[in-house]
Amino acid sequence: MLDELGSVPAFDRFATVDEVNARLGSLADSHPGVATLRRIGTSRLGDPLLCLTVGDGPRHAIVAAGPHPNEPIGGLTVSHLAARLCADGELRRGSGYTWHLVACLDPDGTRLNEGWFAGPFTRTHYARHFYRPAPDEQVEWTFPFAYKRSYFDRMLPETLALMRLIDDTRPAFFTTLHNGETGGVFYYLNRPVPELHQVLKELPGRYGVPLHAGEPEHPAVRSFEQAIYQAPTMEDAYDYLEANGQDPVPLIGGAASDSHIKKYGTLGLTAEIPYWTDPSAADTSPTGRSYRDLIGAQAVGLRETHEALARILAAAQGDLVTSSPFLRASRAFIPMLAGMAETDAVRAGDPSSDRPATVAEVSSCRESLSSMRLRFGGILLRALEGELAVGNVAPAVRAAAGELAELHAAWCAEGESPARAIPIHDLVAIQYGAVLAGAAHA
Repeated sequence: MLDELGSVPAFDRFATVDEVNARLGSLADSHPGVATLRRIGTSRLGDPLLCLTVGDGPRHAIVAAGPHPNEPIGGLTVSHLAARLCADGELRRGSGYTWHLVACLDPDGTRLNEGWFAGPFTRTHYARHFYRPAPDEQVEWTFPFAYKRSYFDRMLPETLALMRLIDDTRPAFFTTLHNGETGGVFYYLNRPVPELHQVLKELPGRYGVPLHAGEPEHPAVRSFEQAIYQAPTMEDAYDYLEANGQDPVPLIGGAASDSHIKKYGTLGLTAEIPYWTDPSAADTSPTGRSYRDLIGAQAVGLRETHEALARILAAAQGDLVTSSPFLRASRAFIPMLAGMAETDAVRAGDPSSDRPATVAEVSSCRESLSSMRLRFGGILLRALEGELAVGNVAPAVRAAAGELAELHAAWCAEGESPARAIPIHDLVAIQYGAVLAGAAHA
């Protein structure tokens, strides 16, 4: 596997939806009998969902790019994997798989992020062209879910396409190609595979990227070992919120693809590789700050962010005329910030929080708060600028857009930390290596 990492070429930008589709189509045309391109579904706006099937091994593997539209590393990874499998018969046959490689699960949303794919790769440029759909419009979070008082069955066409592919192939190995934003590399597995853990943990170090040692994405997430987490479930999130005294129902939607592969005994892997990193992401030495204070301060920051964005949205609400995806996302995410603040306030009061915080925890909390501000402030700003672009220049809309532009610019300036942008080649190489390792250990 390590020799195969040397096949990854240099990249100076991320690939667009059309470029990934064209690349897989070209491989199918040039390798008849080895690769077949087919349409597995259609996006909500009418884009084809394309899948390249390569090889004829007895087991099946699904590798799907673009489950979240702001995570484009996978477009390059799936293109490179497809090219190598088509070109190298030994690699293809030696894997023992029939590979099903999905070009992009959310082409509609990905197109709304393409403004930052060619750089410059700064936090500010990223935030100003950022888009993440509302949770009930995300492919990865709209699988069926029924637990206690929660029920979800509003599957998207893209989700149904992925479900059909899973059911048709019953894969031994499955991965949707995600990536993180800042900090260190970490992974999700739906079951522990100790011999795979070691391979995954060694990969980032080849490229000078640290393993994540800070806060998990959600406090309900359980760890197998450093940077190797149990794939999160909505059941766990529900139980955690319920135990905190919070009502889980407004904060819980659909399940993820991990829930659907369980019945086939599939090994599920997610590799989360950040765009920007800093040595502090792996520093577990204690600081002079208490963990209680750290989490409490994060709760305050999230609450203040929620209040600012909610006030700006409310001020313009009566004069908005569009139903843009940016506006739908803002209406979903801004209230969620209040729920996140409540969760952290409860955590700060837990007796287990009475300990020193580590350098990595301080770093990840700082970056997490900055990410919430840059992401959700940026989405609302795009919503308001979209209103102005279609001619809705009502005074309340102009005032809200102006105020948020100033606030978001300040957040961006604060968020431009010393963290370095990881070369795209290294991002793809780490993700590519993780895919090959996961498939080998399934």
